Amino acid sequence: MKVINTHIDVVKIIEPTVFGDDRGYFCETWHQQRFEHLVTAKPCVFVQDNHSMSVKGTLRGLHFQRQQTQGKLIRVTSGQVFDVAVDLRSGSTTYGQWVGEILSAENQRQLWVPAGFAHGFFVLSDKAECLYKCTDYYHPQSEECIQWNDPTLNIQWPLNGIAPKLSAKDTQGKKFTETGAL
Repeated sequence: MKVINTHIDVVKIIEPTVFGDDRGYFCETWHQQRFEHLVTAKPCVFVQDNHSMSVKGTLRGLHFQRQQTQGKLIRVTSGQVFDVAVDLRSGSTTYGQWVGEILSAENQRQLWVPAGFAHGFFVLSDKAECLYKCTDYYHPQSEECIQWNDPTLNIQWPLNGIAPKLSAKDTQGKKFTETGAL
């Protein structure tokens, strides 16, 4: 696997090695020892896997949990999304900064979003399926949402004139300045 650094040092893009020929392809999408050696530099245990399917124009996020904060390893198995991580870590030199990356079934990239970040994505293809591994369990009582279009964060979503489809929960996201650090 190839690990690509982002401007936030703990958020990583992972490109698996893909072996392909006229029959199709094979790639290893998870390897505990390599991940810990090349990405986290410490033990990392995933306790929950999630799978979501969303249609074009859906924007999910920006979600985070105050308790049981989750690290997430995200990949797309069908379609294409613009995936975003926002640094909420208390005392971080990159607090309030974000990383955005296109993940697709075609490019096979994964995004490592450590605990202490808000996460969201926007679907660019007709539909997209996302799989993500989580380092802690979902804790709905402490889940919060930051407005996807918060002016302080100024995330450059590639909307291309599309009004995003939001859940009721996501339409009620807080301003970044109201959330505070984790």
